[in-house]
Amino acid sequence: MKTNFTIRQEESKDFFTVENLVREAFWNVYQPGCDEHFIVKHYRSNPDFIKELSLVLEVDDKIIGYIMYSKAQIDCNDGTIIDVATFGPLAIHPDFQRQGFGKILVDYSLEKAKELGIPCVLRCGSGEFYGKSGFGPATTKGVRYADDSEGDALYFLCKELKEDFLKDIFGIYHDPKGYFVTHENPEDFEKYDLKFPKKEKLKLPEFLKGWGSKLLFPHFVFKDKIYDKIKTII
Repeated sequence: MKTNFTIRQEESKDFFTVENLVREAFWNVYQPGCDEHFIVKHYRSNPDFIKELSLVLEVDDKIIGYIMYSKAQIDCNDGTIIDVATFGPLAIHPDFQRQGFGKILVDYSLEKAKELGIPCVLRCGSGEFYGKSGFGPATTKGVRYADDSEGDALYFLCKELKEDFLKDIFGIYHDPKGYFVTHENPEDFEKYDLKFPKKEKLKLPEFLKGWGSKLLFPHFVFKDKIYDKIKTII
């Protein structure tokens, strides 16, 4: 791995570069083409967007990595709402994947999140990968994932940035609505994607048919065959 890298907050001059990077990183990974770049573009004006945690990683002054955080909530069984955070997309340029930059960016961002007073981060992902950064199954802490509230959901992960923050908290986590922007604005997405270089979309493999809208979201990592995909893009 190259050691001459820097991590800094994203600036307005980086926007298109970041969106193109995200598109390159996710193209044909979770669905034919991708829409993660559209989510990033729209999230910047979303009140849940945490701009201090919109971070780029540069190697030789070239942006090769990006991570974005969003405010999120746990709906507790007693009716209270607990503020937490999530992150995604996490993107590393294909030329720099599987070199450790993904973990570097995650670990750095978690330290920044802790400095900002964020008590806990929840997300879906590979326990093998994110476990190296201190994540574990959220269900063991009493928090269930709305889309799989009756299952073990071992891919639904959490990391407490404040010690024992989730102690005595029991509830359900819903993905922030900002991640559904493509689903709500499909025509706008199609027009937006025309701004980027044309790329061929792969046909959806048989084993992925039926996953439906879950394939639209950047921070999902699924069971069985698609579960290991996270390793190939970070």
